[in-house]
Amino acid sequence: MKLTVARFVAGALCLGVSLFASAEESAGHKVLAQDRNHVVLLDEKGAVQWEFPCKGTSHDIALLPNGNYLLHMSDTLIEEVTPDKKVVWRHESKPTDKKRGVQIHAFQRLANGNTMISESGNCRIIEVDKDDKIVKEMPLTVEHPSTHSDTRLVRVLDNGHYLVAHENDGAVREYDEVGKVVWTYKIGMNDRPAANGHGPEGHGDHVYSAYRLPNGNTLIGCGNGNRVVEVTPEGKTVWSVEQKELPGVTLAWVTMLEVLPNGNVVIGNCHAGPENPQLIEVTRDKKVVWTLKDFKNLGNATAATLIVGVDGKVVR
Repeated sequence: MKLTVARFVAGALCLGVSLFASAEESAGHKVLAQDRNHVVLLDEKGAVQWEFPCKGTSHDIALLPNGNYLLHMSDTLIEEVTPDKKVVWRHESKPTDKKRGVQIHAFQRLANGNTMISESGNCRIIEVDKDDKIVKEMPLTVEHPSTHSDTRLVRVLDNGHYLVAHENDGAVREYDEVGKVVWTYKIGMNDRPAANGHGPEGHGDHVYSAYRLPNGNTLIGCGNGNRVVEVTPEGKTVWSVEQKELPGVTLAWVTMLEVLPNGNVVIGNCHAGPENPQLIEVTRDKKVVWTLKDFKNLGNATAATLIVGVDGKVVR
């Protein structure tokens, strides 16, 4: 018996996978993401092209120019994995103070082949070479130390500075090459009271990510601030996406962002529950043109995501 369209759609919905786009949506994206104890590469239709075991919750992820994956394997471990699933490089961070411990939440392979790693608990950024030797160490300014949340996402800027999302401080800080803070922005509470919870009901100032745009502004994923903001160097908000501003979408813990070559912004929406997508692509006039809602291969703790195979430069 042939499967009817109605039964096919009903079956897909039971699996929690969005298979169809509205007339307003784009064709789809390949997505690299971690959740449910594995990393998966999903094709444009949501089918798994590649996967690799990865327990816990990753907070950063990368596809390297050589085709390998740089993965967050545990609180203290990152590994470079080939497409045929061989581990060819790894780094494990050690605490400088055993009472505090250490956690990795961000990393970046640099053009010179070194790897930048941000260490919460150790309150520092390090760079290690291909032999895993520390070739640079830079202290971070932390007001409210937390081994779990001194930092979240960190990126090295084109000018050699470091843009750091300090989750527990509710602040984004830009550091020069020697660790001097040259710019700070605190996201604040957006005129709302603090509320406990990881889901849409929670609210705070635990910022997750920040990206320097070509125009000099900074785009910020506000974590449990439940929003995205773009601010000028003077700290003025010039664009935002609020928690319930997008039709049919509620933002919870906003994590990684990507700005595509066409200017659209892809928003990571973690802990938002199965009624909300994990990824949302919006235009600058805030039209939703694509979403990923996959509770079969991913889940409610999808924090580390990456759009794959886009032609042109992506801010990420």
